[in-house]
Amino acid sequence: MEVQGKIKMIDDTKTFGNNGFRKREVVVTTEEQYPQHILVEFVQDKCDLLDNYKVDQAVKISINLRGREWVNPQGETKYFNSIQGWRIENLQAEAGNGNMPPVPPMEAFEPADDLNEEDHDDLPF
Repeated sequence: MEVQGKIKMIDDTKTFGNNGFRKREVVVTTEEQYPQHILVEFVQDKCDLLDNYKVDQAVKISINLRGREWVNPQGETKYFNSIQGWRIENLQAEAGNGNMPPVPPMEAFEPADDLNEEDHDDLPF
């Protein structure tokens, strides 16, 4: 699954517990009729993927949905969901080319059958 949008916030990497579990959160705002602010967490070695990104950058994040069960001290079972990122891509490079018209497929051009190598052209190269 994927989520696309602009980065609203990138948190610092946080380390938890004796085992050194690392987690870093990013919030992406979707660009749709009703924009959503989606919190995506990157864990362990994936935290470093966010180093080259900044706020307001358009990105596409590949995600997995994670769910877990927890029993509180009163014996009640609770369920939690999280969105975990495993890849992030910059979309601004693609968006920058959006001003150019699309190039027609090769089939749209007719081949030049009457080409004569002997003809002189006035091109300077």
